[in-house]
Amino acid sequence: MLVISFSLVNMFDSIGTLLGAAKQSGMIDENGEVIRMKQALMSDAVSTAAGAMVGTSTVTTVVESSSGIAEGGRTGLTSLTTALLFLGAIIFAPAVGIVPSAATAPALIFVGILMLSNIKDVDFSDMSEALPAFCTIIFMPFTYSIANGVALGLITYCLVKLLLGKVKDIQVLTFIIAFIFVIRYAFMTLG
Repeated sequence: MLVISFSLVNMFDSIGTLLGAAKQSGMIDENGEVIRMKQALMSDAVSTAAGAMVGTSTVTTVVESSSGIAEGGRTGLTSLTTALLFLGAIIFAPAVGIVPSAATAPALIFVGILMLSNIKDVDFSDMSEALPAFCTIIFMPFTYSIANGVALGLITYCLVKLLLGKVKDIQVLTFIIAFIFVIRYAFMTLG
């Protein structure tokens, strides 16, 4: 059960950042659907599996893509250039290790600002939509995890809709996934 919930957290993290990156790059059709979403998610899944096989932490290709998209990258040449520069950076990895982690804060702040740019689309006049969005945004820095923020926002969404009697607004799969997250956090706290 816990393995499923961790996989769901990673999946929602990827989908959420993919939607943000697609919106930023103008790759959403007239129905609000991401163009070639299957290929983008497959690319993310392959990179995550490849990263796991070599022992790295979870690879999230979509979040980093937001920076390239913000600078005008659309064709993949930005990603290829970044990959080649990272390969070259392996040589300098020992020297980079002496840079304190606080020095990376400006880059993380920049990526955070890019991710936050879509907040203008949240309907803050509807509290059943605004509160879960707020919880999602606020729990990301408090828990040091985008995935935890998404999970807690999803749980809040279901709770608010249930308490307001708007049960028909909750899709069955959304409710099931939120319930799995509740079980995950229960097991985490109970040990």
